[in-house]
Parts: sequence; C-alpha cells; structure tokens
Amino acid sequence: MLLRRQRAAIQRESPLKRAVFVFALFLIAPAALAQSVGPQPLPPSPALPAPRDIAYPGVLKLAVDATDLDRRIFNVRETIPVAGAGPMTLLFPRWLPGKHWQAGELYNLAGLIITAGGQRVEWIRDPVEVGAFHVEVPAGATELVAEFQYLSPTAPDQGRIVITPEMMDVQWNNMALYPAGYFTRQIQIAASIRLPEGWSYGTALEPAQTADGVVSFKPVGFDTLVDSPMYAGRWMKKIDLDPGGRSRVTLNVMADDPDLLDITPKQLEAHRAMVAQADRLYGARHYDHYDFLFSLSDRMGGIGLEHQRSSEDGTLPRYFLDWDKLAATRDLLAHEYTHSWNGKYRRPADLWTPNFNTPMGDSLLWVYEGQTQYWGFVLAARSGLLTRQEALDAIASTAATYDNRVGRTWRQMSDTTNDPVVANRRPLPWTSWQRSEDYYSEGQLIWLDADTLIREQSKGKKSLDDFARAFFGVNDGDWSQLTYQFDAVVKTLNAVQPYDWAGFLSTRLASHGPGAPLDGLKRGGYRLIYTNTPTSYFKSAELRRKTTDLTYSLGVVLNKDGELIAVQWDGPAFKAGLTASQKIIAVNGMSFDADRLKKAIEAARGAGAPVELIIKAGERYRTVRIPWTEGLRYPRLERIEGTPDLLGDILTPRH
Repeated sequence: MLLRRQRAAIQRESPLKRAVFVFALFLIAPAALAQSVGPQPLPPSPALPAPRDIAYPGVLKLAVDATDLDRRIFNVRETIPVAGAGPMTLLFPRWLPGKHWQAGELYNLAGLIITAGGQRVEWIRDPVEVGAFHVEVPAGATELVAEFQYLSPTAPDQGRIVITPEMMDVQWNNMALYPAGYFTRQIQIAASIRLPEGWSYGTALEPAQTADGVVSFKPVGFDTLVDSPMYAGRWMKKIDLDPGGRSRVTLNVMADDPDLLDITPKQLEAHRAMVAQADRLYGARHYDHYDFLFSLSDRMGGIGLEHQRSSEDGTLPRYFLDWDKLAATRDLLAHEYTHSWNGKYRRPADLWTPNFNTPMGDSLLWVYEGQTQYWGFVLAARSGLLTRQEALDAIASTAATYDNRVGRTWRQMSDTTNDPVVANRRPLPWTSWQRSEDYYSEGQLIWLDADTLIREQSKGKKSLDDFARAFFGVNDGDWSQLTYQFDAVVKTLNAVQPYDWAGFLSTRLASHGPGAPLDGLKRGGYRLIYTNTPTSYFKSAELRRKTTDLTYSLGVVLNKDGELIAVQWDGPAFKAGLTASQKIIAVNGMSFDADRLKKAIEAARGAGAPVELIIKAGERYRTVRIPWTEGLRYPRLERIEGTPDLLGDILTPRH
C-alpha cells in the first residue's frame, strides 16, 4: 500500500523530481525484500548457445553399423570438426517435426564416449535440457569423435519396433548429435551406413558411393538428414509411380515375406493416380524427388510420418493381398504425401524452429493435420485407392465419432492442438471425455464445411481446391519451408471466395456443440444416420485395429479377448460402472464371444430386457445388466433428396 501511494505521488511531480523519487525507491527496495523469509531459487543453469544462422565450420561425418539384427542395436561413430579449444555443447534432437512434441528417444542413447586425438573428453549433461552434453574441447584438437549406441526397442512395450530380421527403419535423429549454436540447416553432415548383407534400401538421400558393404551419402544439412530416414530390408520392391514424370516418385515397399509384395495392375494404377491427382490439386511439387518408404509388416511397428521428400509408412502385411478387406488402410499414403505440401513446405510459423531442441508451438495443427486429413481421403477417393462408397463410409465414421464426442462440451477443439505435448500420444482412460488429437478428424469436418460453403457461395465456380493451389501450390520446385499464421489462411480463403472466414474458423474452433460441425455434410447433400449393419469400411477399421466397436450401442470397444479398450463417457456401459481394462467373461450366461454379444444386443431391441454381462476387473467378478433397447447402431451417410451432391463432386477425379 505504501509503495502504491508513493508511485501516485511521483506521477504528480516534475520529471526531475520523479527521477529523484525513483532513485530513492531503488535504495529502499532491498530493505523491503529483506522481509521475505524462506528458500530462494538457485540461478538457472548456463544458457545453451542460441542458434545462429551462420555456417558451421567443417562437415560432420556419421557412420552407423546396422548389422546387429539379433540385439537390434545400432552402433554409431560420429566425427565433429571443431574450430578451437574451449567449451562446446552437443545436442541430441528432441523436438521432431511431424511428431509435434519432444519425441526424440534420448532414453535409448547409451555408451556415449567422446574423444579428441584419442584421449577421452568428459561430458556433463545439462540438468535442464537433458539432451545437451557439455564438453571442454582440449587445446590443439581439430575434431571430436563421439561413439555410442542407439538401443532400439526389443519389445512393443518399450516403444515402436524398428528392427526385425527382415527389415529396419533408420531414423537418423536417434543416431546423431549436433553442435549447439547453429541453425541445423547450416550444419553439413555426411552419413554412411553398413547394412546387413544382401539388403536393399530406400531413402530421399542421394548416394555418393557403395563400397565394402557400406553405403555413403552426399553431404546435406543436418535438418535434411533428420528429414530423410531410410527403410532397408531383405525383401524390397521399388515401383515407379510417375513414369516419365518431371521428378522421380518411387514406392519403396518392403515386407515380412516376398509374396506380400505382389501388386496387381489395378492397385498400381490407383497408386500412380494418387500422384497425378495431387499434381492436379496443388499444381506444384516441393521436392526434387520423392520416396514413399512403405513397410508391410506385423513385426515392425506401424507408422505414418511425413517428410519433405519422403514419408515413413507402415501398415498390415496383407495390404495388397487383402485389398478389398482393408479399406481403412488405404488413405495412409495419400495423407502422408499431402504433407509434402501441407506441413513440410507450408508450415505454421510456431512449428518451424531453427534446431531440434527449440520447443515447437502446435496452435495451427487443425490446418497442418486437419486439412491434410481432409485431402488424404479426397485424394484417396479421386485416385481409386478408395471407392466413392468407401470414402463416404469413412466420412460417416468420422462424423459419428465427433457427433458423439461428449468431451466437446468442456474442451474446445482448438485446445486439442496441445495434446501432443500434454498427453504425448499415450493411451487415455476416457478418450471420449478427455479428448485426444481431435484436430485431425474434427479438423477434417471443418474443412469439408469450408469446401461446401465455398462451392455454395460461388455457385460452383470455386472450391477448396482453389485454396490448396493458392496456399500450398506456390513456388514450384522449392523444397525449403514457407511459414504462415492464422491471418494468411484467412486472407487466402477470402481471395478464393469473400466471406467472414475469420469468424467461420474461430466459431468452429471454439464450438462446444451439441454435436459435431456437420454443416458440411448437410450442405454436401448427405445426413448422418445409424443402422444395425456396419459398412464394409467400418468392418475394415475393426479388422485393422483387431477390435469390436460397439460405441454407438453399448458404448464400448473391445479387443478379441473381450477386454474393454474404450468406454463411452456417460454411455450405457459407463452408467453400469464399466471402465477400460475390464473384461467381459460371459454374455447372458454364456462365455464371451463378439458375435454372441452382438446377437444379445439385437435381441434386446425394443424388448426392455437388459444385456447381462459377467465382468472381470482385476481379481474380482461381478454381474452387470445394461438396459439398452435400441439394438446395434453403426454410422453411414444417407442422401438428402433434392439437394446437390457436392460431396460426390468433391470425391470425383480431376482431369
């Protein structure tokens, strides 16, 4: 109170007197602070050198031995030139583009020994940025040599499996340190790798030579190295997806068994059409060549991770052989390919960072991932990777998910862009209430809304295709990065079709429902309905996940053994006290079987008789009765008679 009165008095005096009073306050401030008692914080650890946009002196050399298949260990030797003696900090990449959070596997780095001139140089880990290693370069040293191992997971509960006896995924960010104080694009590095004998590989890196079983690559910026992973395998096929095109596009596909690599002419045509349809959509390419790195395996972990000139894609081993049954796997390549334009080239400003240890901001992931999710399904449909009906059924599944996402009542979709950092993509006990990374598929619904609105407002003359070309298809041939913010998205939308796009987007990003943003469906000529029979796409999604999905009836998702994977918040099963990880042992007095449970649900339709379940929770058993009389419910789309089929036009191939 005394200080506030003094400040008020100071403001009434002349400038000279105010200066005298301020000086006096500085003299008495320590006395006021001295009244505080208790511990005070320690000074922060020394700040890491700030990244500078200047060239690092010399070229780093990275040598990886990837032949230890039995123990799944990568052995690394890295040579780092130095300009002189003194303190130096080496960084392990932690904040990774495409993962949107601090996802570098620092915990799997082991055995780090640094030497200079053959003499050991001790390192000290930074206590705050634990991916930073401080060293003192000795006098006379011209380079440091770092040797260590990347101990890749040997079981799924340790992380994603990246080595099997048949294949591997080489992610350079787990196998290289880099000097602090520089933009990663200014650090040149030459990588080489020793692969198992007889293995083939695919990568966006350009080979320099192959000798004595070692593949060496041309030097690139450290950012490009991290953005250019390698797939290698015992059985691999390389497929040209753009014969005679202006830049090479290759599908590098590897599998657990060579028979899984057989691709039919119709399947090949669809994959090639995906490339052609993307060209017609964007009108530019932001790569000098592109490599799909595609694994068909249930031994190596699945993945979908974008890069500028490649993508890491992994799905079920019978992708080609069971084509008709696995529709839910067929948008993967189109999604990751779209990221070459959306996310890698046009990148949100807060997601671009000068190095891999600067925290990222995820506020625009509803554009980065949401619109990519939209175009992934559209391109899959336009190319024939999905039939038109499969694409409609996929949209129905998405619409139903978010129309029943009860967590929307308390948490706006825009906040889910923080989920990569908040939840680190771990399993959640109550996804329907907590929400997850909903910016993907709820974002997809928002962009469908925008697309149909542009078509309606322009009387069919414009569409979101025009936005894609104007926003993502600029600067043909440039494969660096071009950043943007919210206002740039709004400006481009207005250039395509004038409208209150800032209000449109802000309203939908902050919406709490009730229900999902389904205006795009209605305007597109369809409504969401439920029937007692699943669509073929819905069944393929169950097959891919190895689950039985009863979200829209009992409100549960189960695995093949009857264990509850998810329970819908405030749904029938929730009200009966069920939670994820519990297990259904019996249905109406008979041992559990997924089909038996479905029949019981249908038998209770309109009858008023509850479905009776015996539940195992830990070591305890109990009987629950779930009063549900509406039978099985599965989502699908129904045409609204007398309305334009805008959605059908969106899914139609471009010529």
